[in-house]
Amino acid sequence: MGEALVVDQEGFRIPERFVARDAVTHELDRLHASLQAAAQEIAANRDAVTRQLGEHYGAIFSAHLEMLKDSKLQGEIEDLIRQQHYSPEYAVSRTMRRYAKVFQLLDNAFMAERATDIFDIEKRLLRHLLGRRREELSQVTSPVVILAHNLTPSETANLNPKFALGFVTESGGPGSHTAIVAEAMQLPAVVATGPFLTDVSGGDRVIIDGDQGLVILQPDEETIARYQHAAEEHRTLAARLESLADQPAVTEDGVRIQLYGNIEFPQEVEMCRRRSADGIGLYRTEFLYLNAGAEPTEETHYDAYVKVLHDMQGKPVCIRTLDLGADKLRNLPSPEDERNPVLGLRSIRLSLRNVPLFRTQLRAILRASLHGEAQIMFPLISNLQELRQAKMLLADVMEDLQESQVSYDPNIKIGMMVEVPAAVMLIDRFVQEVDFFSIGTNDLIQYTLAVDRGNKDVASLYTATNPAVLRLIRTTIRAADRAGKPVNLCGQMSGSSMYTMLLLGLGLRQYSVPPAALLEIKRVVRSVNIKQCERVARRVMQMDNPPAIKNYLREQLKLLAPELVS
Repeated sequence: MGEALVVDQEGFRIPERFVARDAVTHELDRLHASLQAAAQEIAANRDAVTRQLGEHYGAIFSAHLEMLKDSKLQGEIEDLIRQQHYSPEYAVSRTMRRYAKVFQLLDNAFMAERATDIFDIEKRLLRHLLGRRREELSQVTSPVVILAHNLTPSETANLNPKFALGFVTESGGPGSHTAIVAEAMQLPAVVATGPFLTDVSGGDRVIIDGDQGLVILQPDEETIARYQHAAEEHRTLAARLESLADQPAVTEDGVRIQLYGNIEFPQEVEMCRRRSADGIGLYRTEFLYLNAGAEPTEETHYDAYVKVLHDMQGKPVCIRTLDLGADKLRNLPSPEDERNPVLGLRSIRLSLRNVPLFRTQLRAILRASLHGEAQIMFPLISNLQELRQAKMLLADVMEDLQESQVSYDPNIKIGMMVEVPAAVMLIDRFVQEVDFFSIGTNDLIQYTLAVDRGNKDVASLYTATNPAVLRLIRTTIRAADRAGKPVNLCGQMSGSSMYTMLLLGLGLRQYSVPPAALLEIKRVVRSVNIKQCERVARRVMQMDNPPAIKNYLREQLKLLAPELVS
């Protein structure tokens, strides 16, 4: 809960800022200067378009000019500055959005489209008033709820949790990297809402309900009180779960379950240790690349890995190599024909195409392996040739280190992500090539169901309870078990207590979860026996309706641990 900080589609931060009484005249002068500059731009566009395309098209800009010069509109903006002492930026945004809302609500398609013209004028004025693009959200210095069209994973990673209380985005999806980072940072978030920014202004009161996926604008006192009570219940539950921190994850019938942490940043290790995680099952390394202006050096990699290995005090740390698309790395040339990055040059494909970049990371991991039990995991493996090529490069780097008399762990374990159906279909061959597996359900769902997990328009199709996804998970667990190879599950599915019984029933004995979810999963594990979980799994595998499966699993969790069900 907090005051809104709005960042629109153009990337403008629209603040609510009051101006001093003696600064009103100066702020009005700024407004008038921006109005004049915007009018000159529109007139120039009108003349240029008229010359090239004719008066019919130039008339569009003539209409913009008339709106901009409307005395009533300008008077309302000036009054907000003069009487309410609002900044010109906020006064422009508040007034223009109110006008746009009126047009949008008209039962006339032609008139409703005029809202777009008003937004265009608003952006033009804000460009002149602000004089720059998006302000750095990492520089926010007061507690706010961030409302944006979209946030990149790196922008999310750089938010200061002290001031960024949570965020809402119009685009994206629950399986997107931005959502994953939010989870790692324990930031309440709702993504993929669709258009809503026109309904809110900076400074408005907002509630983010991440459990239910709700955004409540300008809540009344009753709603605020209800959510304050809910927040207190969350804190009470968290305190109760903390009593499990030092307890082992053992089922009622004595089966020991390994609970590992998924981390994005080295500082997350502290929570993993406090909650007695058995190790780090997935150390994502992407933000060494995203947070830097240049490609990270070997020493940058090495320092990050050594810190985590030291902090985990001998427990295993599984380091996944780069899992990004070429479109996300500024220091690499943009792909020429990357129409669909999800199916393009990314992850292990990108590493194998950029061998110096890959060798740098492998050298750092191997050097760091002397400081603890490091493991290497390759992402997005879809065929044997990729895996063998990656292993050959690793062997080559080992040889180079030996020649340079640089020490490393020669017995370091090598694993692979299972996150495309092709890997599952070839699992009987892969078990002969690696030491362990990790099922990445985020991508496995995406590639199995042909659903872009960052696309809000198909987000409803992205579901872990699709029977096809569940069969692929079961096949992988059984194949790894037959070969005696460890397998964990590291997608968002493993961090949701709703799926814990099902996964135990399918044979999973290792979970890799966000640190914040460790105690919830442990709570379920310590409350069930394996036969009970196998019955749940058998029932689920006979069902064919994803929503029905989800409802069944939710009801089973409610019977077991009602406090975990929202």
